[in-house]
Amino acid sequence: MMKSSLSVWSMHKYMYSGEMDNEQFIEFTATTGAKGVELLSVFWKEDGREEERIHAALQRTGLQMACFGASNNLALADPDARRAQLLNITSSVDRAVLFGAQVVRVFSGDKEQDVTYEDAKTWIIAGLKEAASYAKDKGIKLCLENHGLFAGKADQVLEVIREVNSDHLCSTFDTGNFLLVDENPSEAITKLKDYIAHVHFKDFALVEDGYSGTIYTSLEGKKFTGHVPGEGSVDFPYILGELKNNNYTGWLTVEYEGDEEQKEGSTRSIHNLEAYLAAL
Repeated sequence: MMKSSLSVWSMHKYMYSGEMDNEQFIEFTATTGAKGVELLSVFWKEDGREEERIHAALQRTGLQMACFGASNNLALADPDARRAQLLNITSSVDRAVLFGAQVVRVFSGDKEQDVTYEDAKTWIIAGLKEAASYAKDKGIKLCLENHGLFAGKADQVLEVIREVNSDHLCSTFDTGNFLLVDENPSEAITKLKDYIAHVHFKDFALVEDGYSGTIYTSLEGKKFTGHVPGEGSVDFPYILGELKNNNYTGWLTVEYEGDEEQKEGSTRSIHNLEAYLAAL
């Protein structure tokens, strides 16, 4: 049975401002009705007590660790910099093991000036091969998110997964991000459904010129803004139906990126997700 979780990225304004930490995020998530959380390496505190605080919060709330997300960029020209990015993935794998998660979200990378697609692809595949081998030894699946220029489209994600050629590299199917590369999520899922081991439950909608909120511009120049899932452009009944028909039983992680106050938007997102699941 598919389960709902909330990504800490949904609270990124609170996290960056210092108004919230991972422990407080977990406590908040317990009020939304979600069953799990996704934490991210970018918000990990290196103070020697983070693991203890997170374990205690999970125990108090009864929530599960759905996913631990790496924040890596393997498309860097500097080999030493790529090695540091690989360490971000392997340390995320270790933290997934600590907290009982079965998947680690990974990225391909972002384009630097003068880096060609072919060079970046070579570095990304080499890095993910090494990372997938490490993850296999730890019993963890890496899940490549459709994100950015190098792995934003379904065919790009498929190409990377097939070239890495490991059962421990799968897909984090981000329902919203496909819109930002001008791809229909309902078509993308037909290509990726056999590789999905984690889902980001996200929605965007087109906006008119002059919109004053946060704007995400697609590759073709279309302007989108984030929405509570079910209130934007993504056809969630179809996508959830495809997941169910393909016997997907993993996590559906809300990643709210709209302009509403983040606690309110995230709570409504979880409620909408639970309503969709109840209707399946």
